Amino acid sequence: MSFGEDDLLPLSGLQHLVYCPRQAALVHLEGAWADNRHTVAGKISHRRVHESGPRRERRGDLLIVRGLSLRSLRLGIVGVADVVEFHRAARDDPLGARLHGMEGRWRPVPVEYKRGRPKPHRADEVQVCAQGICLEEMLGVHVPEGLIFYGRNRRREGVKLDEELRRLTEEAALAFRRIVKEGITPAAEHGPRCRGCSLEGLCLPRRRGRGGAAARYVERSLEEALMEPGGAD
Repeated sequence: MSFGEDDLLPLSGLQHLVYCPRQAALVHLEGAWADNRHTVAGKISHRRVHESGPRRERRGDLLIVRGLSLRSLRLGIVGVADVVEFHRAARDDPLGARLHGMEGRWRPVPVEYKRGRPKPHRADEVQVCAQGICLEEMLGVHVPEGLIFYGRNRRREGVKLDEELRRLTEEAALAFRRIVKEGITPAAEHGPRCRGCSLEGLCLPRRRGRGGAAARYVERSLEEALMEPGGAD
């Protein structure tokens, strides 16, 4: 399957969806957003990446490109990479891509910047994998790995773009497109991730969660009443 230019969805939606499907719908369907200290710090970090220094910087055998536009017609996504590093490769290296205005071949490595620390879920990894898939489609080479720089511990974490992660990324793209197509915001489910979500005050997962439980209790009570003799006319 291949999508047209007008059908492309934000690449960032995949990261939102893996973190929380309701968050993805609130942001991309309802246009909701609210900053907290985490998102403000994240914006500052990304602004530094995109605005500090030239957009294209050469350091010997390393080419650094900031704010590179990405797209994948197969996944139906479009976005902008924080940084893509191109490492000089051997002329016969199958992982090396030819770049306009550059001699030889260069290996692309997507680099995503995050303000916090490595997380127990795979939302950040899916975002990097989606960027890698975009680069593969755009440059015609295989991208086996990416990097995530976490500001809290000032370290880079390698991300292997293996089959499992690629499958998760493709499933996220399909699920995100289904949410957008149906236009239905998933119900709130309160959990540990809500604490760090900037949309908690808009989502109100605790209140909605209680309401959902109450509604299910009422439904069960009605069903039981209907099953009892004389329970309904």
